Amino acid sequence: MSFRIASVAVIAAVTAVMAGCVVEQPRPRPVYVAQPAPQPEYVEVAAPAPPPVFIETVPPPREGWVWARGYYAWRGGRWVGVGGHWERGRPGYHYVHPHWVQGGGGWHFNAGVWVAG
Repeated sequence: MSFRIASVAVIAAVTAVMAGCVVEQPRPRPVYVAQPAPQPEYVEVAAPAPPPVFIETVPPPREGWVWARGYYAWRGGRWVGVGGHWERGRPGYHYVHPHWVQGGGGWHFNAGVWVAG
């Protein structure tokens, strides 16, 4: 009978030890995908021509930054001035400022965007 108790005790001990063994799977490494530069977006507006120039006080230059000039936006049936802002410079890219272009029976707004080159 003592052999039987000893066997049960050994099986219980082995089970307890094995139950505590956990094999942890390695965490997947993050995958970084290079995204292409955003394409300029535009909005078509059938409205009178925007005012010729948005007048604003341009701040002095800042190292590593580009001033994105202000522009006029067509909102609520009228032209509204939108002030400029700073954009952090991107090596290998140049900034194309927001602007309006006439064509196709209306005005097209081209948003400010970074372009390679």
